[in-house]
Amino acid sequence: MITLKDIRKCFSNGEEQIVALNDVSLTIQQNEFVAFMGSSGSGKSTLMNILGCLDTPDGGHYTLNDERVDSLSDEALSRIRNRHIGFIFQTFHLLPKLDAIGNVKLPLRYSDISDEEAHERAVALLTKVGLGHRLTHRPFEMSGGQRQRVAIARALVNHPTMVLADEPTGNLDSKTSEDIMNLLTELHQQGQTIVMVTHEENIAEYAQRVVTMKDGSILNERSKP
Repeated sequence: MITLKDIRKCFSNGEEQIVALNDVSLTIQQNEFVAFMGSSGSGKSTLMNILGCLDTPDGGHYTLNDERVDSLSDEALSRIRNRHIGFIFQTFHLLPKLDAIGNVKLPLRYSDISDEEAHERAVALLTKVGLGHRLTHRPFEMSGGQRQRVAIARALVNHPTMVLADEPTGNLDSKTSEDIMNLLTELHQQGQTIVMVTHEENIAEYAQRVVTMKDGSILNERSKP
């Protein structure tokens, strides 16, 4: 489903060129749960941005659902993000003035889906993630775990090809982190492809495959039986 071939990304720091990704090649299959690990500066966040079509590589090929996306225009990348990718962030990125339903409906604003259907999808997903009793609550009325559940529902509302989770438990206590990871595991078992960035070994262990990065390259990877 996802193929990266010799992906390279550089950044300029004055006159110095910093290689963030150095000829990274990787394949992610449909319905995989993959975690990327590595210290700060290893390239995992840069790779996540490229996978999420938030950035483009300087070299190499990126294929998503049999479509080359590494050289698409910003407008085309925006369409890819809206149709195929759901995002979960460490800091939730919820709009404070909208209730849970309003936040989950946001990605559907520029789709052809009617407001009635968008509302139905949002209610169904919020119920699925255990927030059927919090539909009209705004973010400041929720705990961190509840806000992350809203973010997960929002990531799923477009029926994405894959969900990208960037440090999804970074702002949560250990018990809430466990609850969120159990929810992501359940979604994966239902067929959702999940790609996650984390620096926590215990969180990475929820994934089927753990890819460790160092200095812009893949150091090693291991899969569970």
